[in-house]
Amino acid sequence: MEIKTVKIEMPDDCNIILGQTHFIKTAEDLYEIIATTVSQAQFGIAFAEASGPCLIRTEGNNSELTGLCVRNLQEIGAGHVFCILLRGAFPINVLNQIKNCPEVCNIFCATANPLEVVVAETSLGKGILGVIDGFSPRGVETPEDKAHRKEFLRKIGYKL
Repeated sequence: MEIKTVKIEMPDDCNIILGQTHFIKTAEDLYEIIATTVSQAQFGIAFAEASGPCLIRTEGNNSELTGLCVRNLQEIGAGHVFCILLRGAFPINVLNQIKNCPEVCNIFCATANPLEVVVAETSLGKGILGVIDGFSPRGVETPEDKAHRKEFLRKIGYKL
C-alpha cells in the first residue's frame, strides 16, 4: 500500500465540504440541498463514481468552482467521494442537510483552512484515510481570547 497526501486547491473566499457517498444521484441531491437552503450561494459539486463508467459527475451554479471540485477529485483519485466548494455561504448553513442526505456516508471535513487529504492506494484503487485541516494548536485559550471569540460570534450574528 502506498500512502500520500493531496493538497486541495481552493479560492480564499470559499469553504469546502469533502465527504463520502454511494450513489449516482448524489450530485443532483446535493445541488438541491444547497440551492434550496442558501439560494444566494455560488457553488460547485463533483462526485466520483466507484463503479460502472467511474465518471466524475458534476453540478453547480459556478463553473469555476465546479471545475476546481473536479480537479481536486482527479488528484485524490478515490471513488465515492464528493467535493463541494461554497462561496457566499458557510458549511454551517448546509451541513446538517448534507449529513441527512440518504446517500451521504461520511463527512471528512467542512473548512476554509488549508487542506490536505491523506490517500491510500492499493491494487484495487484509492481511498481517503483522513484529512489534515489547518494548523496544529499553538496554545490554550486565555480569558482575553475567550472574550474575543464570544464577541466575534455575536458580531457575525451566530449568537445573541
